[in-house]
Amino acid sequence: MPFKSTALATLLTVTASAAACAQEPLRLENLKRCGNLLENRQQDWCLSIRGLGAATPQLKLAGKALPAPAVERDGDTLRLHLDSSHYQSGPLWLEDGPRTSNAAWLTLRHSHVVAARPDEVAKNMDGLTTYVDLVSVLIEEDQNGRQEAERLARKYGATVVGAIAPLNVYQLRVPAKDLTQRDALVLRLGSETGVDAVVIEESGAEEQEQAAPQAKPNKPAADSDEWAANRFLDAVAYYQRRIPGHHTPITPQPIRIGVIERGVDFDTADFADDLGACSPKRTCVYARDSTKPDSHGTTVAGILAARWDKGGNRGFLRGLDKASGGFEVIVDRNSDAGITANIAASVNLVEDGVRVLNWSWGIHRVGTQDVNGKEVDSLVRSGIAMGGYEELLEEFFLWLRKEHPDVIVVNSAGNGSSFSGTDDYRLPSSFITEQLLVVGGHQRSERADVAVDDPGYAVTRTSSNVDMRVDITAAACTHASTPGADEQGAVHCGTSYATPMVAGLVAAMLSINPQLQPEQLRMLLRRSAMTIGDNHDFERNDAQDLTAPILPSERNYQLNDKDVGRSARLDMQKALDLAVQSRTRVR
Repeated sequence: MPFKSTALATLLTVTASAAACAQEPLRLENLKRCGNLLENRQQDWCLSIRGLGAATPQLKLAGKALPAPAVERDGDTLRLHLDSSHYQSGPLWLEDGPRTSNAAWLTLRHSHVVAARPDEVAKNMDGLTTYVDLVSVLIEEDQNGRQEAERLARKYGATVVGAIAPLNVYQLRVPAKDLTQRDALVLRLGSETGVDAVVIEESGAEEQEQAAPQAKPNKPAADSDEWAANRFLDAVAYYQRRIPGHHTPITPQPIRIGVIERGVDFDTADFADDLGACSPKRTCVYARDSTKPDSHGTTVAGILAARWDKGGNRGFLRGLDKASGGFEVIVDRNSDAGITANIAASVNLVEDGVRVLNWSWGIHRVGTQDVNGKEVDSLVRSGIAMGGYEELLEEFFLWLRKEHPDVIVVNSAGNGSSFSGTDDYRLPSSFITEQLLVVGGHQRSERADVAVDDPGYAVTRTSSNVDMRVDITAAACTHASTPGADEQGAVHCGTSYATPMVAGLVAAMLSINPQLQPEQLRMLLRRSAMTIGDNHDFERNDAQDLTAPILPSERNYQLNDKDVGRSARLDMQKALDLAVQSRTRVR
């Protein structure tokens, strides 16, 4: 009998395990504020779940189990009721027996905006999709934003539906049935003495804000070959050896990175182990689940945090795990409400402790011309929309300077073969502030007879935006994630993918010396940079200025240094070494 009982128990266990394996994976696909977005204490959150079973799973927020009465279920949607005074922002995931979902970041901060539904948008005269009855007003800083927004809502028959309170921005649903009515209301709202600007959104309900990946014109190289132009593996090896050094070890600090993207595919080999609770002192990824392994968000996050070799990729921060103090990569976009949502998510992330923001996105004004005089035809916005975005971004950077001067934003230069630093053409890369670092893209040259530090080792991508506003270039080509292990995904190229190379390096530098300020980080990146392109002696010649030229002050004040006047190319290993030196030299 004991033998039969044991055999039966084993059989039941195996059967249960097989059943669990046969079940669809549990995935948290969407997480957003719902109900009254202006209610700060009693918050409602709506979750879209794939793979729900008959029983409602257990929800955990920052490792703390949430009480069952706080969760309501309606099919594959859960509604979570939270008293924000009892919790803090953190990763939220689901557990259902042996199955565990991905963890998405739930912020208890108060910046949230509403996206338009497909039936709430229309085409404007430029042929761009625009919101009909949703606008945002930027209230003058000497006004009580909430009170002024409510007054405007009463006056114009509108409703306040969203807010980015730290920026004094409030979203209104206005009584407009078409664009003529909306534009009339925008003019009237803009003339109010308490209103600094009115922001309209020009994006479809599900539009991808980032530029689509572009095919590499020459034969695709492996990641290691492309990233060799930035000394990627040298940097990982240096960090792993130097941080726990025998004579002068460094205690690395945990760093939080915010990535403004929709989500990550956790069914790929690159992220298959990023489920549920994340152990300390490793790279943790918190994101909504995407069902596309080659999605923009998955690829951007992969450059930071992909498992090594399992999907053919290597996440830079993941490679530092054995020596680092841990990195939290939070992927969030707030909602699908375009640029306004990007800023709302950024404000929340900064308030939740993020030191580095990765903005692999940007927009061009309608009519923008590239370096050859042809019009840019992707990711364009009308003049009226660009005017509102410019005011919104300006307010964000003013707030950042005042309240969070240690935060740095790393932004892609863009893929329009245009000029990155002209606000008539491009946002947000044209802003001049120490807290915005702009990244261009390069790729491996055809030359095999030159050393890695030779200016001819890499060439700029013809699609990359250029000019003196670009701070540095980085490898623009990478492989997309794949569903299975030991596969190699398609090559994706663009400044979107150069940006997380720099953002990840900046995070690693801050883990070494968290006292580094944005202007010091830029200085160290430029001092350590290799060169790319010809020497033009600081003289702009159409598109030849790939980045701001290296100055004598960035080469120990040597006027005759061979690098002076050339464009800057990322050197990851040397930048880490300078970060180590900065612990005693930079104040």
